[in-house]
Amino acid sequence: MTNQSANDGFPQQEQSLPGSQKQQQPTPEVLPKEYPNGKLAGKVAIVTGADSGIGQAVAILFAKEGADVVVSYLCEDEDAKKTQHHVESYGRRCLLVASDLSNEENCQKLIDKTVNEFGKIDILVNNAGRQVEQQSITDISTDQLNNTIHTNFYPHFWLSKFALPHMKSGSSIINTTSITAYRGSNHLIDYAATKGAILSFTRALANNLSGSDKSIRVNGVAPGPIWTPLIVASFEPDEVAKFGQDNPMGRAGQPNEVAPAYLYLASDDASYVTGQVIHVNGGEIIGG
Repeated sequence: MTNQSANDGFPQQEQSLPGSQKQQQPTPEVLPKEYPNGKLAGKVAIVTGADSGIGQAVAILFAKEGADVVVSYLCEDEDAKKTQHHVESYGRRCLLVASDLSNEENCQKLIDKTVNEFGKIDILVNNAGRQVEQQSITDISTDQLNNTIHTNFYPHFWLSKFALPHMKSGSSIINTTSITAYRGSNHLIDYAATKGAILSFTRALANNLSGSDKSIRVNGVAPGPIWTPLIVASFEPDEVAKFGQDNPMGRAGQPNEVAPAYLYLASDDASYVTGQVIHVNGGEIIGG
């Protein structure tokens, strides 16, 4: 199978309706892509925030599909080791890196450690984040705002910047935005703002790289209410008890229900997808 490159074009041709695929030149590629050793066989993936929740589910699924995984996390060693256990259970290599990615130097070190260990980067999943619930904008201090921006947005920018020289054509960057980037959140104002920034960054970087020689794809996933430790750590107990029950499906989602969206975007199944966001939110219809 050969993919039509951006500059090849097609030979001039004409048919009568309804058209014959047999006579079409070149013939459209319709057979399923084959992945005998997994959709990510031989790939190296960095997943930030992979000690738990969505990041952990993504790291494990990537390993199941053949990728070696760099698990980046803040300080939750026990959870991170559980991720490592699952990754290695699929016969894949796993590098644990405990680091505060709100520091630019640490982002560079994460990329350097990955390249030193594996020699390349094929997939970058920017997923780590934080949220602090506040009922009013007047309750959000400048320190909280800075911490949210430095944790949620800057690492997406820095890691993408530092990883690009080590990524080849066909590589993939996947950013975790949120449903809050589209509909807002009255009690997560600063968090929603950073997720909106990630959304715009994803589209802009995808546009920038689409015309480059490397043709690296950049996409995002926008989860809705997903049951992760972040929920228990940032919401009041009564809110936790009813978390996710107000969406169309009437429940919160699980991390392993989100991870396949990342797998799709990371694999060659999504070879014609860039600048897009997959919404995994239990059925809420949103614009954009």
